[in-house]
Amino acid sequence: MVDIVNRPYATAFETFATARPEVMCLSADLTSSCEVDGFRDRHPDQFLSMGMAEQNMLSFAGGLAMQGYRPFIHTFAVFLYRRPYDQLINSIAYSNRKVRMMGFLPGITTPGGITHQAIEDIAVMRAIPNMTVLETGDATEVETVLEVADSIDGPVYVRVLRGQVPRLFSTPFEFNRLRTLSAGDDVLVLTSGVCTEEALRATAALSEKGVGVHHLHASTLKPFDRETFIDAARGKKGVVTLENHIITGGLGTIAAEIIAEEGLGVKLRRLGLNDTFAHGASKPYLMKKYGLDAIALVRAIEDVLDHELDITDDALEAVRLDAVHSAEKAEAL
Repeated sequence: MVDIVNRPYATAFETFATARPEVMCLSADLTSSCEVDGFRDRHPDQFLSMGMAEQNMLSFAGGLAMQGYRPFIHTFAVFLYRRPYDQLINSIAYSNRKVRMMGFLPGITTPGGITHQAIEDIAVMRAIPNMTVLETGDATEVETVLEVADSIDGPVYVRVLRGQVPRLFSTPFEFNRLRTLSAGDDVLVLTSGVCTEEALRATAALSEKGVGVHHLHASTLKPFDRETFIDAARGKKGVVTLENHIITGGLGTIAAEIIAEEGLGVKLRRLGLNDTFAHGASKPYLMKKYGLDAIALVRAIEDVLDHELDITDDALEAVRLDAVHSAEKAEAL
C-alpha cells in the first residue's frame, strides 16, 4: 500500500522559508491552489501577491533577485512560460538570476484542459540557456526539492506535485542523479514525475513474467545524469521512456540524444503525448487515453522484446484515484 501525504509542499515551503528571511514568496492569484495560503497568512512580510499578471511577476522576481532576495514564484506551470516567455528570457534567464519558478499542475495532472496543461514546458525550458529543470515524482521529492533548487546558481524551473502525493522514495531529492528503482538485464525503463508510479505498477507484473527491468527515475532533466543512463542502457534489448509531457523535447528526446551521441545502437520507444493536446478529465482517464499508464508501458516493452507477455490491466495493481481538487474549490482546478 502506497503511503499518501497530504499537501507536502505547504509544510515543506513554510519550514524552508521561515528559516531564510531573504526568501520571498510570490503568487499570481493562485495562492491556495499552490498551497502557500497558510504561509501568506502566517508570514505576510515574506509574501507578495502579484495578481493575475505573470509577465510583471517574472520581471519583478528578476529585480528582487538582483537586490539579493531569493524569490520563489508560485503558479500553475503553464503560466510560467507561455504567457510571460519574453520576460522569462530577458528578466531572468539572460541575466542568470536566482529565481525559483515553482510550477504546479504539470502535464495532464489537471482537469483544466489545454489552457492549464503544461505539456511542452520541459521542451521549452530545456531550450533556454542558464535554465535548470527539475521535476518531483513523489512526496519525498516535493519535501526536499526546495533546498536543491535554492542551491543552484541561476534560474530554476520545478514541476511540483500538490494535494495528495504518494511517498515512493525514502531518500531525498538528489541533484542530477538518476534513481535506480530496480535492476534487470532485458530492458531499461526511464520515467519521471507521476509516470514513475505507473512504471512501478508495471515492473512488478513484468518481473513475474521473467522480464528483467532496469528502472531509472529522473528528477533532474537539465542537466542530466548521462553516465548512469549510458551504463544502464548498454547491453539492453531496448529503452522505453514514459513521461507526463509530449514525446518531443522532453525525457524521450533526452534519451534519444544520448543514445545517438554515444552510438549505443539500442531500440528506443517513447511514451507520452504524441503530437496532441489533451482534453479535460481525470488524471487516470487521461493517462490511459494517451498511453501514459502502466499497461501502455507493458505493451511498449512487448514491442521492444518482440514477445507478448499476456499481461492485462487485471494483473496490474489497482490504479490510485486522487480526489479531484476542483470538486472542493472549483476555481482552483
